[in-house]
Amino acid sequence: MPSSTAAPVPRPVADRAVLRRGLRVIGGGMARQRGPTAVAVVGAVLWAGATVATAWAIGWLTDEVVEPSVRAQRVEAAGLWTIFGVLLAVLVVNVAGVILRRVWATMAGFNLQADYRRRVTRQYLRLPLSWHHAHPSGQLLSNAHADVEATWQVFNPLPMAIGVVFMLVIAGTMMVLVDPLLAVLGLLVFPGLFAANLVFQRVMSPRITHAQQLRAEVAEVAHESFEAGLVVKAMGREDQETGRFRAKAHELRDALILVGRTRGVFEPVIEAIPTLGTLAVLGVGTWQVSRGALDAADVVQMAYLFSILAFPVRALGWVLAEIPRSVVGHDRVQHVLQARGGMPYGTATLRGGAPAESALAGVTYSHAGEEQATIRGVTLAVPRGSTVALVGPTGAGKSTLANLALRLVDADAGSVRLDGVEARELAHGELPASAALVAQQTFMFDDSVRGNITLGEDADDASVWESLRIAQADDFVRSLPDGLDTVIGERGGTLSGGQRQRIALARAIWRRPRLLVLDDATSAVDPSVEQAILAGLREARGGMTVLVVAYRMATILLADEVVYLEHGRVVDQGSHDELLARCRGYVDLVQAYSREAAERAAVTRQEEVTP
Repeated sequence: MPSSTAAPVPRPVADRAVLRRGLRVIGGGMARQRGPTAVAVVGAVLWAGATVATAWAIGWLTDEVVEPSVRAQRVEAAGLWTIFGVLLAVLVVNVAGVILRRVWATMAGFNLQADYRRRVTRQYLRLPLSWHHAHPSGQLLSNAHADVEATWQVFNPLPMAIGVVFMLVIAGTMMVLVDPLLAVLGLLVFPGLFAANLVFQRVMSPRITHAQQLRAEVAEVAHESFEAGLVVKAMGREDQETGRFRAKAHELRDALILVGRTRGVFEPVIEAIPTLGTLAVLGVGTWQVSRGALDAADVVQMAYLFSILAFPVRALGWVLAEIPRSVVGHDRVQHVLQARGGMPYGTATLRGGAPAESALAGVTYSHAGEEQATIRGVTLAVPRGSTVALVGPTGAGKSTLANLALRLVDADAGSVRLDGVEARELAHGELPASAALVAQQTFMFDDSVRGNITLGEDADDASVWESLRIAQADDFVRSLPDGLDTVIGERGGTLSGGQRQRIALARAIWRRPRLLVLDDATSAVDPSVEQAILAGLREARGGMTVLVVAYRMATILLADEVVYLEHGRVVDQGSHDELLARCRGYVDLVQAYSREAAERAAVTRQEEVTP
């Protein structure tokens, strides 16, 4: 049996490893989006150069235009045009850099999100049902949406932060050239800024981890409530479900408030550090001017440089603040992408045309987490072109055996064969092309009747109507507003349970399977309609073998052979009459079915005669 993993909960992120692992995540994303990232970085470098150039331009204009104009007490037109031209040139480069940085950084981030959502979805489709049974749907939805978004949200401020690094290098060089003392004083700001961000990261990491996990739990509770809407309404559990969701939502709220409170404490401190540096530069610079060591233009240039650096430098803090969330989201996504349990496939093919022959030999199967086997050493043959009914009390393993016959799950031991070929040796897609399952719990897509039958494949309407006729669904489909083009809503919400079952049956019949497996597939239809469906299947059975999980006498009587199961074992098999003659458990079960049918018929007659 394919192994399954535990629910996708990330392991705790060690403080010392957060930055290192976050940088690896960022590096991997940049490698996947080389083109957009490169353009965004070029834009960030242009923006950084233009931002620093703005400070240089203001200092130069102060020295070359403003001060001479003040001394002369007049402003020349040439001076105004010089100011306009220099600042305009710097502005154009700055704007171009910002556009390139933002547009291409956004493109890289959303490309990564789309890519990883596709990878997660493909992985979900690849993993076997046993893996899905061990993982809540809400958790998996959170992995594909919130966790992927959290992983790559860091790409929004990333190019700006890279530009800030270039900006600091250029600005530091410029400050040293202007005045080494002011440069040393100013550059002391940045180690303090990085230290504050690292402390912020260490405090924030466990809180972000907890909040991200709670997001998944809230999604899980909401998904369960929506999926179980019928049960909730029928059992009057609205208040209890509301309370359950409220408790989890409040827990998430408290976690996010704690995250916000942490940001609220650290971010003002981080923002204040560059401002303090600017004040220090102004104070020392004024003293330097008073003693003749510096020109006023140099101090203006330095002070302005620090003032314009105050906001961009915060981008480093934004990246560092996003890294814990990115690491947590990446861990949760990787937990899915690295999950083991995929089914191996071979290269064998099946011959088409004739009805298939299915055989199970010594098959044993246990559900994940259960010590006792559900199926125990079952040997079963379904001859070509026959109809075999699986009968047994609740929990006997009938549905599990049907899933094993179609290799929806793999057996722990024994072999499952179709046309004499081991199921594990078949090439991918070979078995679904030859066999079909109609389950009791049918699933309908939010699509038209035709779309739900053909599932997007090309088909002529005549073949669709023929399948609907065999499934006894053609009359009610013709009465729908748009016939085959009628959209039946999410999960077929506009149809009754019996109508959904008949469309699901038509979906299987339309594929002309060589092996058709029915798992109590007519439980929601009237007995008279069921009789017509079974008669239609017998009429069309020349091209298929039928394995049916049966709960009604009409279904059992259709079968050429009956297999009686108890506790995951085949107790007896043979014709209906043979089992009646020698199998006590089968007799008791059939009598129970007969009593139930008689009671239902009596109730129906009573309703007909009651005015």
